[in-house]
Amino acid sequence: MTPLSSPAAPSILLVEDDQMDVMNVQRELRKQNITVPLVHARNGREALNLLRGENGETKIERPGLVMLDLNMPRLNGLELLKILREDSEFSDLNVFIMTTSDLDTDRSGANALGVSGYIIKPLTFDAFGSEGGGTVDGFSLFLDLLKLKNS
Repeated sequence: MTPLSSPAAPSILLVEDDQMDVMNVQRELRKQNITVPLVHARNGREALNLLRGENGETKIERPGLVMLDLNMPRLNGLELLKILREDSEFSDLNVFIMTTSDLDTDRSGANALGVSGYIIKPLTFDAFGSEGGGTVDGFSLFLDLLKLKNS
């Protein structure tokens, strides 16, 4: 088990089942000059396997933050987030929900589980802070965390 104070290189764990959204995230991170490694899991079950080193997966370093889609097969985003919050090794991870859903029930469920932000797809980091750009909550925190970890 890696201690929380480990000087390991920061990374992002992207839990997303749509390959187009994965490519959007990669493109937007490049546009922001954020070069931290991006680890991709296609669903919540695969993300858990990577985080814990289970079911034949090699355990990854503890990520600096997690970008988590809500609507995925096998184990959805809120189910994964609940498991992470109940696991002492991962309970304090910075998790940003990334979803097409702007439903109050999804937002309140995510907020109840202590998310750092709620990002509405399609992912366009440039829209943050623009007039009517309420599509991203907590995104300045997201960018600040990444830039700190990237320096």
